[in-house]
Amino acid sequence: MEVNNIANLATTIANTATNQAVGIAVLKKAIDVQASSAAALLEALPPATAPNLPPHLGQNVNTTA
Repeated sequence: MEVNNIANLATTIANTATNQAVGIAVLKKAIDVQASSAAALLEALPPATAPNLPPHLGQNVNTTA
């Protein structure tokens, strides 16, 4: 009986390790897909343009308001 229990435990440990490895691989693939999607979104943004404001605006911050 003990031999069967040890064999079952070893099989369970091996299956757990395999399941964790597969889960990690899927997670890495999902992260890669998200990274490429984010990069595509950033590339799709139009270039930033300078605002048409007078040069004196935006130089001071009112800290008492």
